[in-house]
Amino acid sequence: MNHILCGLAANPALPSELVDRLITVADDEIATELAARPDLSHAQALALAARDENTAVHLAYEGRLTSADIDPVAQPRAALALLDTGAGLPEWARRFATDPVIERREKLAACPDLPPDVTDTLAADSEIAVVAELALWTTPDMAARLARHPHAEVRRAVAANEATPPAVLEMLLTGDGLPPALRCLVCDRERTPAAHAHAHPQPHPAGDLPPGAFCTGSHESTVHDMWRQALSNPATPARAAAGFAGHSSALLRWSLAARPDLPSEVWGRLVDDPLPGTRADLASNPAVDATHLRALATDVSPDVRRSLAHNPRVPLDLLTSLAGTVKIGATLLPRIAAATPAEVESLATSPDPAVRMLLATRRDLPPGIRDALAADTDAKVLKSIAPHPGLSEARLRDMIDRHGVRVLAKVAMNPDASPSLLEHVTRHDPPVQKAFREVARHRNATAPSLLACLTDRQARPPAAAHPSLPVPVIVELLSDAEGRVAEAAAANPSLPSAVMLKLTP
Repeated sequence: MNHILCGLAANPALPSELVDRLITVADDEIATELAARPDLSHAQALALAARDENTAVHLAYEGRLTSADIDPVAQPRAALALLDTGAGLPEWARRFATDPVIERREKLAACPDLPPDVTDTLAADSEIAVVAELALWTTPDMAARLARHPHAEVRRAVAANEATPPAVLEMLLTGDGLPPALRCLVCDRERTPAAHAHAHPQPHPAGDLPPGAFCTGSHESTVHDMWRQALSNPATPARAAAGFAGHSSALLRWSLAARPDLPSEVWGRLVDDPLPGTRADLASNPAVDATHLRALATDVSPDVRRSLAHNPRVPLDLLTSLAGTVKIGATLLPRIAAATPAEVESLATSPDPAVRMLLATRRDLPPGIRDALAADTDAKVLKSIAPHPGLSEARLRDMIDRHGVRVLAKVAMNPDASPSLLEHVTRHDPPVQKAFREVARHRNATAPSLLACLTDRQARPPAAAHPSLPVPVIVELLSDAEGRVAEAAAANPSLPSAVMLKLTP
């Protein structure tokens, strides 16, 4: 990997004529950087696509190429990428529908808005992987048709397709109205009953089958997975899904926990489910009523209580009771973000610092409440409020004076931190390595603070890329032993054009 040329390729100040030069020598890494340039002309995109099909695929997905730019014979993957974005030609789809390369037919099957004759061809494909891919993405009518396919793998894909009609999804769960499946991926490969069936998923002897795959003649593992897909599908009728609340399979019960449309009695059963994952998903489900959420607040699993804290409809009093019992970190919780002005005032005066910390993660607090939290005596609260816009330099310096290393990095994250404050952060004794990294990324960082950041290994790359770094230092860093640093320096928009010219082959 040529770090210097990769950095130049990403440099927003690179002159267009030097972009042309890099295109002629671009390897995969350089081409990736060039393809992401917002100033890449259409002619340059064409030249870049002609060098490498991986790059052509990327450019096609980014809308930088049209059907007139691609030869489907020379660059089939790029043509399929355009079909996938809806920008390909119908005749391409007809060509790929009978392509001898299975992977191309499989990719085509996932493309939207295919002509009816193409979907008919793909539905009759001899490769089950192609038909299953079609079933996963196709239209309601074709999904209903493929639900009767004799292969269980195709039905599993139909169950996952959110365009599948609700009545068809219900039939896949109950089996009513559908002929039994005749085959699955397991019995395609071996005689049934399978001798390696296990109660718990184990690696399958056939490496291309998922762990736990088995069949004793009824395609059990595939049917089970089909049920899971259907239960997770929002188009599946609630009445059909609710019947699985007492199923012996923990994975099927787990699939129900995130559904928003189940009756209250189902929530009641899942609250006591032995699987913590089921209870955690239930706790984060905004459709679950307050009664069952309160039952989950005393769950023995910290993951369940943490999920409950992230539920946007958790009662505020319940959330505040959880604040000191679960690790939430500097994350703005949905219920805190939605708090009313009256609730914000109440939270700001809570005697519990964990509650005040939750409120301090908001970045739209009224100035009075913001400043009151900035004067809090608890360091956890200060760490949360320190990045809040609008805080004065005096308040930010006061935080450092009172709590030093505990708040230093968070103060450096404040978007309004002045150049002098950032320099103060880098001179702090003892130093805080994470603070250097924040300063190196800060828009207000100056030459003195950036030079200090170069003393930290992880802060060196962002510091080398900062446009306020002195030009002689940027040029010196081009020969740094650490490739990431040299690349960042080459990507620095303050790098002189004359230096760029010398670096470009």
